[in-house]
Amino acid sequence: MTIRAWLKFFTTLLFIGAVTTVVTSFFVQPDAYEPYLNPINWWEIFGALVWFTALGLVYSVISQMGFFAYLTVHQFGKGFFGYFWKHAQIILIVFVLFELVYLRYSGGNIIPYLVVALVILVYGLGVAYVKAQETHQRAFLPAVFFMVVVTVVEWIPALQTGANEWIMLMIVPLLACNTYQLLKLHRIVGFNNPENTAKKE
Repeated sequence: MTIRAWLKFFTTLLFIGAVTTVVTSFFVQPDAYEPYLNPINWWEIFGALVWFTALGLVYSVISQMGFFAYLTVHQFGKGFFGYFWKHAQIILIVFVLFELVYLRYSGGNIIPYLVVALVILVYGLGVAYVKAQETHQRAFLPAVFFMVVVTVVEWIPALQTGANEWIMLMIVPLLACNTYQLLKLHRIVGFNNPENTAKKE
């Protein structure tokens, strides 16, 4: 676990945040570029790219802060709740998913809100499955907790705007950065699933 490895870890996170935000902006905020395409104004396009890159860097930093806050909370939870910490995590996951639908729902069709919560949950389960396969089955629930609860908490600033383009613009880099952190940390600290190691040998 060298300083060089950590620096690579953090710079890669910044890169992921910047790139995913810029790419997402092409789809959710095309109006930021369209006025400068006919005729082409390279300077304004460059300015828009710099703006979204800066946003991506901010989202990456938010993701990093959330990850290290999660590591602290997880250790505190295990010490304070003991065996019941896993039950507390399940309750928090359910509560956050419920709030994700309830807080945003303002009448009309509720299906889109349910779909968003379901997508977050399914994606979190998928990432947690990979994490458990690479480390230990005990890592599954904490990974789901991080990918669902922590991601949604980090997402609150965009959710509060109520603007779908900003909501999408933030969630994509958050999911990308959180996924990278969750699946990369055990490689940096040198922890692998003993069963997988035995199979390779």
